[in-house]
Amino acid sequence: MSASLLSVLLLGALVTTFGILILLISFFVGPRAPSEVKEDTYESGVTPIGPGRRRVPVSFYLVATLFILFDIEAIYLFPWAVAFRGLIEPAPQGIGSGALTSMGVFLGVLTLGLVYVWRKGALHWG
Repeated sequence: MSASLLSVLLLGALVTTFGILILLISFFVGPRAPSEVKEDTYESGVTPIGPGRRRVPVSFYLVATLFILFDIEAIYLFPWAVAFRGLIEPAPQGIGSGALTSMGVFLGVLTLGLVYVWRKGALHWG
């Protein structure tokens, strides 16, 4: 086993041990005083109305999934935009016009998906 792999495994073992140790200490030393007030649902100081666990409409999950999808798109778009000048160099240093073409295809597929979801009415709330 190489020294760098051994050091990574050692660090992982130390972090895991330390985390478990902290959890055990807080469990045994921490105060415990359960009460009805502590178990009550807290909604920003407002008296709760109805049960704390309610059914959430399926459309909420769809919108949340679409948000994550387009958030991930932004994660791919920012580094590409930063490195764009280096990417459009000719073949030995960059990939030429392929950089713009590949991002255009990526954004085109995402746009088609957005148009499809929009036309299906998935973004209509209510």
